[in-house]
Amino acid sequence: MKKHTLAVFILLCFLTSIMQGQQKSSLLWKIEGKGIKTSYIFGTIHMMPQKDFVLPQKVKEAFENSEEIYLELDMDSPEVMQKMMKEMMMGEEDLLSNHVDSTEYKLLDSYLRENVGLGFAQFNRFKPLYMSSTIMSSMVGKNIASFEITFVGMAKEANKELKGIETVSDQMSVFDSISYEKQLDDLVEMLEDLDETKELYGKMVEKYKSENIDSLYNFTLKSFDNDKKMIDALLHDRNKNWVTKIPKISKEKTILYAVGAGHLGGEKGIIQLLKEKGFTVTPIIE
Repeated sequence: MKKHTLAVFILLCFLTSIMQGQQKSSLLWKIEGKGIKTSYIFGTIHMMPQKDFVLPQKVKEAFENSEEIYLELDMDSPEVMQKMMKEMMMGEEDLLSNHVDSTEYKLLDSYLRENVGLGFAQFNRFKPLYMSSTIMSSMVGKNIASFEITFVGMAKEANKELKGIETVSDQMSVFDSISYEKQLDDLVEMLEDLDETKELYGKMVEKYKSENIDSLYNFTLKSFDNDKKMIDALLHDRNKNWVTKIPKISKEKTILYAVGAGHLGGEKGIIQLLKEKGFTVTPIIE
């Protein structure tokens, strides 16, 4: 399988358990234990076709039972979104075109013009993540659904506080640790075989809908081509950081955490790490 690191990460994140096949799985888990109020964690997929999008009743109930909602970022804050755009800008003396050769430039420019209506030049002052996100959105289709945007709307309607478990700087530093050339190489590889990329995406959506977080984890590892440095930066290191925050955040209030489904499974996933800290974490099936 070709590597499609950015595609998988952007869609499932922004995954193999010892108990695989023996324990029930779910995208929604209840967190209980000493020193915290009962809370929930739900695995999202950041972009999917509207036709495949369903917010399960069990998630709606967890939302109703929660006092606050935590996404990866506080997407309800204009300041956070402004900072995100600022941090996506290249350095003053750098351009994205400096990190691709002429063949790669032509491929990216052609795809963008045909599918987005903008050329490479319109992305030249931005880091690769901005272009990658735009291209992935175009591949998903015109009618795109988002759990994160859905939760923002639900929180506003219910007058519930919505916050972020990490900062823009936290999230952008993950990508800044990966060279622009590597990020763009991965993006070019996706475009060189669009059929395989679309097939990969279809498989990922099906695995997501099956709610098997271990299967998602294995799928993600294969997509990373077992690149330990990349896996640690995008998944494992962030999981460890979040698991230190969850007990503090849930100390006084019942929280619904909604993060990329790729972070839930595996021996270094959030579910297992919470269990190792002594919390009872159980799947909510229905």
